[in-house]
Amino acid sequence: MRRFVAALSATLLIAASLVAFTPSHAYEIEAEKRFTAPSGAAKHTLEVISSADLAVFAPLVKAFQSENPDIEVRYVVASSAELYRAIALEGAAFDVAISSAMDLQTKLANDGLARAWRSTATASLPSWARWRDFVFAFTQEPAVVVLSTKALAGAPPPRTRAELIELLRANPERFRGRVGGYDVRKSGLGYLFSTQDARRSESFWRLTEALGELGLRLYCCSGDMISDLETGKLVVGYNILGSYAARRVAARDDLVIAPLSDYTHIMLRTALIPVRAPNPDLAGVFVDFLIASRTRKVIAAKTGLTPLDPKALAAEPSLRPIVLGPGLLVYLDRLKRKAFLEVWTRTITAR
Repeated sequence: MRRFVAALSATLLIAASLVAFTPSHAYEIEAEKRFTAPSGAAKHTLEVISSADLAVFAPLVKAFQSENPDIEVRYVVASSAELYRAIALEGAAFDVAISSAMDLQTKLANDGLARAWRSTATASLPSWARWRDFVFAFTQEPAVVVLSTKALAGAPPPRTRAELIELLRANPERFRGRVGGYDVRKSGLGYLFSTQDARRSESFWRLTEALGELGLRLYCCSGDMISDLETGKLVVGYNILGSYAARRVAARDDLVIAPLSDYTHIMLRTALIPVRAPNPDLAGVFVDFLIASRTRKVIAAKTGLTPLDPKALAAEPSLRPIVLGPGLLVYLDRLKRKAFLEVWTRTITAR
């Protein structure tokens, strides 16, 4: 018993340090909607917490309810960091947690805060799209650069990070104060992308320095960066989710999406069943629905997200899925996180 208490205390101390993104003691909700049961007589309410925007995910909820008309769904939107806080520290009773921060999802499972779920659907997933029987991917979304065509001044979009660095440094008057990226101290997805960048290539720190010299504007999420690109406040947004960019800016003449061919991170949006889920079996039904092959058509047609497509990944070597597994926990170590953020902060602010 003493060993158990000591281990539990250590786990909570580590978790507390990992989620110290805001001084608040309660997780922050960005949006919330209750989808009433189509039958008019709900037998159960499925509680979902997700980092996906309500407008993006609503079609999936409605498609699920079309197959399960007696289920009401309460859908809560929170940032990936706040979602982790809700499950890990506050013991919030949600049936399903959906997040773009693969590392934080993996940590929840690794720390015993997720329920195992086994089904024919989960067994059908590629090995890289699930971790054990706890974390399940259902989309694959690239991190891209979005640029203003006016700022490019007729030049082709950069194809690599080296070309992006060259473009920024050669034209500081065009870009100063108008480049955007994640505040990795607050954004779980931003931290994931940045640490993966640092592991993948030495050019990350040179790019971070170049962005910092130009007065990088910091954001919590892709949606806010895209909004400022649309208004012209920004002319470059780095590591924006390609699914969000495609939905909002692909048809615009003044903005261009530039996936980088040296490598493009592919984020896997994942779902897990928290250990305190009030309706774990119903949660499993929802997880199976998300990863079912029939649902991929709904994802592609109605959400703007990109469903799992192993053939597409195999056909393009520059697309690099972030691998689910314990490797994602490296930069969640308290000391490693502290060291990374200190270097990142110095690099961004040293101008």
